[in-house]
Amino acid sequence: MDNKIKIRNADKFYGKKQALKNVTLTINQGMFGLLGRNGAGKTTLMKCLAALHGIEGGSITVCGIPISEAREIRSITGYLPQDFSMYPSMTVQECLDYLGLLSQTEKPLREKRIKMLLKRVNLYEQRNKKFGALSGGMKRRLGIAQALLHDPQVLIVDEPTAGLDPEERIRFRNLLCEVAEERIVILSTHIVGDIEAACEKIAIMNDGQILWQGTVPELLQNASGKVFTINVNKKYLPLIKEKFIVTGMLAQNEFTTVRIISDNMPALQGIAAARPNVEDAYMYCLYSSGCDVSGGKE
Repeated sequence: MDNKIKIRNADKFYGKKQALKNVTLTINQGMFGLLGRNGAGKTTLMKCLAALHGIEGGSITVCGIPISEAREIRSITGYLPQDFSMYPSMTVQECLDYLGLLSQTEKPLREKRIKMLLKRVNLYEQRNKKFGALSGGMKRRLGIAQALLHDPQVLIVDEPTAGLDPEERIRFRNLLCEVAEERIVILSTHIVGDIEAACEKIAIMNDGQILWQGTVPELLQNASGKVFTINVNKKYLPLIKEKFIVTGMLAQNEFTTVRIISDNMPALQGIAAARPNVEDAYMYCLYSSGCDVSGGKE
């Protein structure tokens, strides 16, 4: 079986609104990051890949199967939506058993996989805890367990770390990296740090279109020579933010160190070139693609 996802010129409409515009991507085994601000079209694309939505133009195949074959796609795909939820009174174990029953997994295999997955996501000790009493991080880890219950070839996770504390985000990313060693994992997020820490290959979306695709080092190279730093008195900050795209500010007494993006080095006293980080490179990608990032704001 072809262990790739192939998206070719995909279009998706909600009434008159076009949510996906001529999207073309190839996603191989491992961790793939889909980065974009809220409303960029990431969730729509994820739902199309999971055969929850159809498309009006182009084609999508998941491991060689066209998404029109929804039943087959769902049998090889695990999906964790942004708003994963279960009945609050159900225990962790009951949640997985119920979902396994719905997916028609035989009881002996179901019991074996539930035990294995709860240990893998570090929830075995909480297996009798009710869903309504779980922390946000525990709910996300339970969501991964349910998505892996039928041992899918493809795992799709939509904004999985939004709202998690830093420690839980790291745990969750590490778990996804482990899972990605044996399958395709697609991580959709607007959090640049998650992409930088977990994904080698990425695509940037905006307004339903793919603006850029490649590796993290290539994204950084794309912004090379476009990032600068300068120390300015705080009273001049509004002027700097009005004239330039600001990606970072570090206050130090009456002065602030500001990171700015510009196609050419601005004629400002004390300005210096800086090595871009992934946030800089992401913002430069939006800016160079004509997106509105005025004042460093999305």
